[in-house]
Amino acid sequence: MKIYITRHGTTEWNISRRLQGWKDSNLTKEGIKNAISLGKRLASIDFDVIYSSPQNRAVETAKLIRAKRDIPIVNHKALREMRYGIWEGMTLDDIDKNYPEEFHNYVNNPDAYIPVDGETYNDLFKRVDDFLEEIIEKDDRNILVVTHGIPIKAIIAKIKGLSIEEFAKIPIYTGTSLHIFEVKDGRIHIVVEDDISHLESI
Repeated sequence: MKIYITRHGTTEWNISRRLQGWKDSNLTKEGIKNAISLGKRLASIDFDVIYSSPQNRAVETAKLIRAKRDIPIVNHKALREMRYGIWEGMTLDDIDKNYPEEFHNYVNNPDAYIPVDGETYNDLFKRVDDFLEEIIEKDDRNILVVTHGIPIKAIIAKIKGLSIEEFAKIPIYTGTSLHIFEVKDGRIHIVVEDDISHLESI
């Protein structure tokens, strides 16, 4: 089994540096172009299914990657972005100004992060782990997963066996960057990490 994972395309709130969480904003023209470009890159892969976060920016990205192919898109709640509660819709600068300690821990010290009406990192890690276990048990050959920045960091950390401190140092990957994993004997191995070569042709 191979698992192809990507982040949704760039959104309007990404550009304005607003935290989205479970809220949504539209894909930008660049985000749409990049998703189409990744779709062309993956056009020769015979996907059994596409799993997407149910949030609109991920679903739209999944549809653009799928293009006209007959591949089912399954919305999976475990793939949602981290929930940030009252921070959602605020700019990063305003969050840093109004919640300096909480924001510092969110970025640099996740083990000490206490959300303001949001989701803990442990909540996120649990649902990501459950999702990986679920899809590994299936008899699919090729799976595409469209999700968000923090869940992808959690997936990478899980596969590499990183500590929560090391997890904090993983970057937020570019929109539509591609990661490819191979499952053998119930274990996940990284084949490709953070590939953006499809963006160079735009």
